[in-house]
Amino acid sequence: MSWDDSGNDKNNKKDPWSGRKKEQAPPDLDEMVRSLQNKFGGLFGGGKGGKKETGEGPSMSAFILLAVVAGIIWLASGIYIVDEGNRGVVLRFGEYNETTMPGPHWRFPKPIDNTIIINVDQQRFVEIGYRSGMGQQTGTSVRKEALMLTKDENIIDVQLAVQYTVKNAQDYIFNMRGPDMTLKQATESALRAVVGKSNMDFVLKEGRAEVVADVEKTLQLMLDDYGTGILISSVNLVEAQPPEEVQGAFSDVVKAREDKERFINEAQAYSNEVVPKARGAASRIVQEAEAYEQRIVAEAQGDASRFEQLRVQYEAAPEVTRERLYLETMETVLGDSHKVIIDVKNGNNMMYLPIDKLMDSSASKSATANRFTTSTDNVTPTSAGRTTSLRDRTERGR
Repeated sequence: MSWDDSGNDKNNKKDPWSGRKKEQAPPDLDEMVRSLQNKFGGLFGGGKGGKKETGEGPSMSAFILLAVVAGIIWLASGIYIVDEGNRGVVLRFGEYNETTMPGPHWRFPKPIDNTIIINVDQQRFVEIGYRSGMGQQTGTSVRKEALMLTKDENIIDVQLAVQYTVKNAQDYIFNMRGPDMTLKQATESALRAVVGKSNMDFVLKEGRAEVVADVEKTLQLMLDDYGTGILISSVNLVEAQPPEEVQGAFSDVVKAREDKERFINEAQAYSNEVVPKARGAASRIVQEAEAYEQRIVAEAQGDASRFEQLRVQYEAAPEVTRERLYLETMETVLGDSHKVIIDVKNGNNMMYLPIDKLMDSSASKSATANRFTTSTDNVTPTSAGRTTSLRDRTERGR
């Protein structure tokens, strides 16, 4: 069954399309669009209702509204944000106005104010005497910058790298036309001043750290005097060597100097080894000489004392003393002799007794007896027959 849309039953509330009053129905989309077009047309003097009683043309209110909107947009364009680690330098009509810290800020839009953002935490660097390529530490040498004259009138090739940051954004922008070029020239000047006051060996060997420190100090003072707004972070002496034309001769000099040092060290080591031995031997000889002196003096003093005592005894009994001295002397002389000669009283011949040979014979017999006793003691009971025959031979031999 279809809905009755004939309109006979006006009180029928079951019709979903005709059951509402006209004043409660939603507005028509087309009418809304036409209404907006008429309103905008009226603002700009066109379309229905776009004419004023005084004549054609846009109304003053339209210009005011546009001016207000444009002013708001223009003022909003003055908002800017400074990131962390940066500084914002605000220029007003090209002249420095202020320096802003990190965070959101507002300044007059262009062309009144302009903002330059400077990164003060970025590590920048310049190279003196060389140009690195493709991120390498060392690269092509720039001889015009690298060759320098030392105090002892020698030429050396020096390559230097300087790292720096910005400590004052205003000075960094306005006091230098080219920051890198200014820093490079100031660094070259400071380096030549320091190298010109030092000898060649000092720069090439033990004085490298001192040269770097002096260059950093001198360079920072120069940059502060110029008002550059630059802070030197580090100075690195990349290379310091003689020019290529004389490197061969310089290598020979270095080798000769190293040989000299080596020979000196070897000689010093030999001296440290020999001198203590010589001093010890000399001390020993001196001590032996002193001991010999003391012994000789003591012996001489003892002989003198003994001679004085003998003299007293000799003066008391000359014959007895003389006989006793003779006997003591003969005892001393013949004490180690093994030969005895006996002078028979009232005889023409002298008897000679070879006591040394007799003593040797007695000693050999004692050794033979000891060996025989040892051999018989070591005989086992099973060899009794052999022991008896040995004894028999011994008895027959006697």
